[in-house]
Amino acid sequence: MKKKTIALIAAVVVIAGAITAFMLLNNSLGNNVEIESVIPAQNQGTETQEAGTANAAAATGAAVTAEQLNGAWSIADTSKVYWSVTTSKETVNFVDPSVTGTWNVNLEDAGSMTGEGTVAMSALDSGNGQRDEHVKGADFLSVTEFPESTFNVTSFSELPAEWTEGTAVPVELQGTLTVKGIEKDVTFDSQAVYSGGQLMLSGTTMVTFEDFGMSNPHSIVLDTENNLEVRLELVLSK
Repeated sequence: MKKKTIALIAAVVVIAGAITAFMLLNNSLGNNVEIESVIPAQNQGTETQEAGTANAAAATGAAVTAEQLNGAWSIADTSKVYWSVTTSKETVNFVDPSVTGTWNVNLEDAGSMTGEGTVAMSALDSGNGQRDEHVKGADFLSVTEFPESTFNVTSFSELPAEWTEGTAVPVELQGTLTVKGIEKDVTFDSQAVYSGGQLMLSGTTMVTFEDFGMSNPHSIVLDTENNLEVRLELVLSK
């Protein structure tokens, strides 16, 4: 009789442990971050998510001069970089609002244009502390050893000589993305808008875990695609 009681208690403990483990795992899943584009959908040539920057909603139609666009710009503190991972259940977004950098615009000479940005990886946030701690750890981003990721533009596609306020202009950015000290040549397909005295740039590129010496995570519960989407949502000010 005692053996049956002990066995029953052990079974209850095992089941309770399994339920607790499942609840902890379930709590670590799920997307808590919605991507906010700095360019409203109505101002873009392709469908995007709702804007996160009010300045981009300024009235359209006014001509923008080269003097307004040319010169040195700094990445404003309202800028964000998003990293998106697709699992067998859903796409999980990470946002990093700690972005700094400078851009130099010259409509007459795209070859002389420059751009660079730095992201503090300790600020990466998916809205789940347990998951964020794991991602920033030695198995993945090794944030303690590699606290920053960078993007340096090596070339811009040719820009139109005439811009209209609030109207999106397509621009392709080719450059080098560095994560964990590993460089990867990438191309950001982007759109830029001048509005309210600011430049807004929204662009995406695809990389893989392997590009930066990582393995995409798998478990008995879910699989993760090897691809990662990197999205720039930048606001630039003079």
